[in-house]
Amino acid sequence: MNYNVSAHSWKRTHYTMEITPDLDGKEVTLTGWIKEIRDLGGIKFLLLRDKDGIVQITVPRDEVDRQIIEQVDKLQRQDCVSIRGTVRRMDKAPRGVEVTPKSIIILNTAKQPLPLDITGKTPADIDVRLDARILDLIRDEAQAIFRIRHVTLEAIREFFSKNGFIEIHTPKIIATATEGGANLFPVAYFEREAFLAQSPQLYKEQLVIDFEKVYEIGPTFRAEKSHTRRHLTEFISVDIEEAFATAEDVMSVAEQLLQHVCRTVNEKCRRELDILKYRVETPSIPFKRLTYDEVINELRENGIKISWGEDIPTVAYRTLGKLHPYFYFIIDWPTSLKPFYIKPRDGKPEISEGFDLMWHWIEIASGGTRVHNKDLLIKRLKEQNLNPESFKYHLQVFDYGMPPHAGWAIGLERLVMMLTGIRNIREVVLFPRDRFRLTP
Repeated sequence: MNYNVSAHSWKRTHYTMEITPDLDGKEVTLTGWIKEIRDLGGIKFLLLRDKDGIVQITVPRDEVDRQIIEQVDKLQRQDCVSIRGTVRRMDKAPRGVEVTPKSIIILNTAKQPLPLDITGKTPADIDVRLDARILDLIRDEAQAIFRIRHVTLEAIREFFSKNGFIEIHTPKIIATATEGGANLFPVAYFEREAFLAQSPQLYKEQLVIDFEKVYEIGPTFRAEKSHTRRHLTEFISVDIEEAFATAEDVMSVAEQLLQHVCRTVNEKCRRELDILKYRVETPSIPFKRLTYDEVINELRENGIKISWGEDIPTVAYRTLGKLHPYFYFIIDWPTSLKPFYIKPRDGKPEISEGFDLMWHWIEIASGGTRVHNKDLLIKRLKEQNLNPESFKYHLQVFDYGMPPHAGWAIGLERLVMMLTGIRNIREVVLFPRDRFRLTP
């Protein structure tokens, strides 16, 4: 290993995916990591990995310098190298091309044995993989997941920009619970106690006075003790809020967004979807709207009895997912089941203007028309045993001409699960945080 080589001697000229048969005979310099080594005696094959993919490095012992042979014999998986060599068209090689090395610089070595197989050929338990997450993310499947996640975020921002929304970033250290309840992470904030934000809900509502249409993509924190394949304590929430809008208006925004995201992923991520052996259907809109009453009647017909006003348990959602195997909204929820900021229906206050957006049996988003009348909001706070004094900074904004407004929040990780076919939410987070995992 040579730590003193000058930068110009190892600087890359091409990424692996730029190495094509058209470059036959051209000299190139590649940098990356050794993913795999195959020794056939008279010839050695290396797979060199970089951010774009892999290329085969072919080392025929009777054609290359002895110094190259010595360097190649030292190499092991995950060693970091720079390789200068000649491109050769070769039909039998991956992608029909290979590189024969003229020089190899070992920039750093990887300690052996590695804690897991970076090729993914030897399966490992998810906790083993998460403990060595940086190596786990080398796997083709993991690379595909996070490239799809990246394209998803690009598509979301593109959609919002084209539809007149402005991106905001609200505080993540707050003085009061956003939605009440005990699912808060307290933090020491100098001489006071503060909390990690459960959502940007109150701030984004306030900001419609200034910007009318806002969105935020940011972290949220829930101290939930649930330990399932779809729950995290830290996750990314995609939130919108729109002035002079109702639940139906923002439901339309949500379904248009999901249609756009699905279409974009299908168009831009074909290679990644092939790796995952998965296809996501671009949905037709509008999505079905099922009332809470219709849902509990359907469930009753399928042997699951839920009394009116009760929340829907997981086992019931699984049945719903079989009955409605793609996107659908559940609307007209009992007001008692929704947060204090969700507006009760005029003339029928026991029914709210809240909704959930479902994918199969998993909730993807939740939202609704918001309460914009200060007196009603105070009443709703008291109904949920929350102290209006704790929300005084939020309530005072309602004296500044708060418009009718509506919004929703989509869990990014659950959306990526849907787009990739992944069943465990930890797989779609770089460094997941749950009740039992705080490292790495």
